Amino acid sequence: MTRLRLFLSVAIGAAFAADSALVAGEAMVIIPAGIYRPVTRAATDPESITVASFRLETVPVTNAEFLAFVTANPQWRRSRVSPLFADETYLRHWAGDLELGPLALPDAPVVNVSWFAARAYARMQHRRLPTLAEWELAAMAGYKTLIGRDEPDFNRDLYAWLVAPTPEVIPSVNTARATLHGARGLHGLVWEWVDDFDTAMVTGESRVDASRDQDLFCGGAAVASTDPSDYAGFMRQALRSSLKARQGTGSLGFRCAAELSTP
Repeated sequence: MTRLRLFLSVAIGAAFAADSALVAGEAMVIIPAGIYRPVTRAATDPESITVASFRLETVPVTNAEFLAFVTANPQWRRSRVSPLFADETYLRHWAGDLELGPLALPDAPVVNVSWFAARAYARMQHRRLPTLAEWELAAMAGYKTLIGRDEPDFNRDLYAWLVAPTPEVIPSVNTARATLHGARGLHGLVWEWVDDFDTAMVTGESRVDASRDQDLFCGGAAVASTDPSDYAGFMRQALRSSLKARQGTGSLGFRCAAELSTP
């Protein structure tokens, strides 16, 4: 890449990051305190988790924002990242280390990022990844009510997205419809990392966790389910259970969270 192309790539990324401030990065919404009920649980697990109010970025982190991050932090560029922190899928849809290319719209959610990279980005913003319970509480809200699953329009859009193949080019965050709390794209754009993704286990280890033995059999997860009709919740749990921290996929992005007291 010539110096001119490098300069233009960085400048364009910075410009898009600045222009999209209303829907990306700096914009955050307040998610009110609430109760999260895990999709499945063992007999010894709590039936519900109380989640304190917190702040959540309005939309997922975009390609332009992540470009600004790797520009300022060379150790997280595609050609330099440690294999301990990202596998071969890392930013593979980008045209280069500092070049987005046609498969990565500047205002689309960044994908093919590892959990390590997502956490590093969040820390640089003095933020963090949301916990599983926080993310699920935020995602519970519909377009008009606190329980989106009771809204026909919300269910229609949610399940239409779940059954659709992942597009080669992820659309802009501006295409996502806002929920009651003002968050956009929790459903309908990409899956998202959560800080404690590795606690979402579908099954237990049969030699040490007798409470999860039933999960080792066909249909066992439904028996332990708090709501067997929550198909979308099962899909999210299955995805999280399959992930490794250094892994990325073309449909997995992230957004940041913060405490209410964070400036």
